Amino acid sequence: MLSPTFLENTSLIHYDEHHKSHITNLNVEHLKFNNYEDQVVWLNTYDLNCFDDSKIIVQENRLDEFLLKLLHNEDHANKLIQLDREILLTMNVLMTHGNELSAEHMVFIIGGQFIWSQQEKHGDYFDWIRERLHNNMGIIRKRGVDYLLFLILESIIENYATTFAKYNVKSIEETSRSIENPSPDHIVKIEQQKQALNTIRRYSMALRDAITKLEKLDFENFQTHYFSELKEQIITLIFDTEFELAELESKMNFVFSMQSHRLNEVMKTLTIFSVIFIPLSFLAGLYGMNFKYIPELQHEYGYFYLLGLMLLITCCSIWYFKRKGWF
Repeated sequence: MLSPTFLENTSLIHYDEHHKSHITNLNVEHLKFNNYEDQVVWLNTYDLNCFDDSKIIVQENRLDEFLLKLLHNEDHANKLIQLDREILLTMNVLMTHGNELSAEHMVFIIGGQFIWSQQEKHGDYFDWIRERLHNNMGIIRKRGVDYLLFLILESIIENYATTFAKYNVKSIEETSRSIENPSPDHIVKIEQQKQALNTIRRYSMALRDAITKLEKLDFENFQTHYFSELKEQIITLIFDTEFELAELESKMNFVFSMQSHRLNEVMKTLTIFSVIFIPLSFLAGLYGMNFKYIPELQHEYGYFYLLGLMLLITCCSIWYFKRKGWF
């Protein structure tokens, strides 16, 4: 008996070139894939904690029972396993709802006429696929499960590309502000953009590895040439991400160099003023000592001579610094 939670979180679409049906109020009979003859079946579940229900589906459809062991495994590493009649694809997918990046584990079981997709969280990027199926747009209803899997993976790549573009724009804006007016807040925001781009890159590389394995499959009635195009798309995205990370690192180094240069200019100015006033302070301190017999103190014009000497020292110091090009 299937649990109410599983039934609530599961939907089924079956279709061919001429017909399409979307079933949400499921029962066990709906989940027998052989009942749909030559139609393609797409079963989607928003729950990974449904082992008992998965066992019923595997048994009802006489799928390889080794799938149960794989589904029960809590190790969510990316992997592709080819069995006699089914393919198991598991991967961690980047979720980008809202402003935060998070991960979701997805499982795909592919057979000759069906795909069973299991998702860890509610919501996905596949509504446009459902719309094309509903309106019979393009060639999707003329193709098999291989083309459906191609579209599902393509939508994931498209989401990665959109997310990359969004963070790329943010990175450009933050680096521009930092160059104009460097501040700790801008530097923190740029570092956050770098972390986000690195996350996109990491998940893109994992998806590339999965697509590479799909491309090399030798499975009956399963066309792999679709995945060559996906591989090019994901490689391009990885290259763009790595290029942007390198650009961001270069701009960050430029910002730090500018800050260092400005600090050096300030220190140089302060040093020049210090060098000018050190001899003046020395003379003022020398004649400010409380000794009774300092010859110059008794001179009628000693005060003016000392002021003149101080002015001469100041002018000579400024002339020397200008000649050296220090200011």
